[in-house]
Amino acid sequence: MLLAGTVIADSSTVIQDGAVVVDDSVIEAVGDRDDLVDQYPDHERQEYDVLLPGLVGGHIHSVQSLGRGIADDTELLDWLFDYILPMEASLSAEEMRVAAQLGYLEMIESGTTTCVDHLSVDHADEAFEAAGEIGIRGVLGKVMMDRRSPKGLLEDTSTALAESERLIEEYHGSFDDRIRYAVTPRFAVSCTEECLRGARELADRYEGVRIHTHASENRSEIETVKADTGMRNIHWLDEVGLTGDDVVLAHCVWTDESEREVLEKTGTHVTHCPSSNMKLASGIAPVWDYLDRDINVALGNDGPPCNNTLDPFTEMRQASLLQKVDQLDPTATPASEIFEMATINGAKAAGFDRLGAIREGWRADIVGVRTDITRATPLHDVLSHLVFGAHGEDVMFTMVDGNVLVEDGDVTTVDAEAIRQRADDIGLSLESHREAAKEVKP
Repeated sequence: MLLAGTVIADSSTVIQDGAVVVDDSVIEAVGDRDDLVDQYPDHERQEYDVLLPGLVGGHIHSVQSLGRGIADDTELLDWLFDYILPMEASLSAEEMRVAAQLGYLEMIESGTTTCVDHLSVDHADEAFEAAGEIGIRGVLGKVMMDRRSPKGLLEDTSTALAESERLIEEYHGSFDDRIRYAVTPRFAVSCTEECLRGARELADRYEGVRIHTHASENRSEIETVKADTGMRNIHWLDEVGLTGDDVVLAHCVWTDESEREVLEKTGTHVTHCPSSNMKLASGIAPVWDYLDRDINVALGNDGPPCNNTLDPFTEMRQASLLQKVDQLDPTATPASEIFEMATINGAKAAGFDRLGAIREGWRADIVGVRTDITRATPLHDVLSHLVFGAHGEDVMFTMVDGNVLVEDGDVTTVDAEAIRQRADDIGLSLESHREAAKEVKP
């Protein structure tokens, strides 16, 4: 297949009249449109206004998609323990599958081709199967919670670790290696030391398995961890082995100098979730400082109940503007830096090589965006438009591993309308489900 348009190969390379040739799952050629049309005359040809690397959601909760809008204007721990965890606990296997399908649909429809996905305690198989069916690339993990957890989610430690290992054996490297595993303790508040240390031991037994958890999102969380352990959150995670170049820590809003030194020294990845941090009033992550220290920072939407959208373009805009106002510096986090967070930095966090840019020999994860709209007129700077002006609804084409998942704005792999209708039906019952679940607050 030959894709033509303005090619954003990476944050510093724009080919105005460009093209990308895809052979099987790999990008075979990138360059001038006319040259490649002459060189590959028999290839199927499609044209889009702008072609860019698939975007990476560095921290997502796909299975929370059914809870969009149920817990607005709520403090983090109340939001989590009063609303979100009871909702997760109430979902049947079939409902969990629909929740995951809905999340993955929204992602591929709006340009996210890879996600680092924090699932739930039960029915994780359903999300793995949904991801494989829809065709997204992802690093998924069953959540582990062995203390301070609501009815239906609390597990004993050995069960949580054994079930995680079963899922690794079944799904790590599945669906032509588009789907990989991350051992996923929810966060230090809801996990014992045995669970956290067990997560490290389990990940170490399998090549390519990562670790994904929340860290230092909220001051109440930090106070709870300090009361439990006598340590600040990042120091505690480092003590139990949950730092390193195979670890993705979501949020890291409240870190001190010594914790940032740990993140830098260990090569731990951080995922910034600006919309979630703003909506839950968690604070402003010191992304400018992380980047100055060469800490790899990815970008994530978090979950629909604390964001209301999984649109990666909205997240890019928020990430840049939030740092500018925090630093009172209009030069902070320019479009090029934010675009890297959403592409190649995210790919590094997810652990996939040859991903996050449009280059010969790299994985064929490509998005096509329209710009024949008022919001993109005039188009002085295409990269600026993608970061500050584009919306997920502008995506017309999504390819993962050379497979077309969205074409002319329509999903090709599943019946998207049927999934949306089923999700609507399930959504009507969520409130009664939530009231029936019992929560335990930290």
